[in-house]
Amino acid sequence: MSQSRLIGLVALVIGGVLLVFAWRASNAPLEQVSEALTGRYTNNTMAYLMAGIAGVVIGAVLLLRDRLRG
Repeated sequence: MSQSRLIGLVALVIGGVLLVFAWRASNAPLEQVSEALTGRYTNNTMAYLMAGIAGVVIGAVLLLRDRLRG
């Protein structure tokens, strides 16, 4: 396994974990009240969400880079 594929796998896993944290945070009662009153999630939840999406995308690109060159 090449180094870029290993880094891609790690980024994909970390991104997935961050997305789970964001999902759990968005379902917390205080977060639900905050979202209902302001119409948006808190900064921490948004940070988890953005970092998780970035990790998943970067990880997928690194894992599939050889196949995409093709």
